[in-house]
Amino acid sequence: MQVTAVLTPAVEGGFTAMNPETGCVSEGETVEHAVANLREAVELYLEEFPLDIVGPAVVTSFTVGAGA
Repeated sequence: MQVTAVLTPAVEGGFTAMNPETGCVSEGETVEHAVANLREAVELYLEEFPLDIVGPAVVTSFTVGAGA
């Protein structure tokens, strides 16, 4: 099953990783560690709460504030 990982730099260093399909969030010092930790969290979540994911999420970005 393919799911989505959204990574953002953490203020204290490293990365925060979030999976929008399940709402799981994890962290890691590197992108690779953050994704590995998120994968484990999502796998544990799906063991308890199976989902029928119909397709990949659409991820985009947009500008807010001055000049938007």
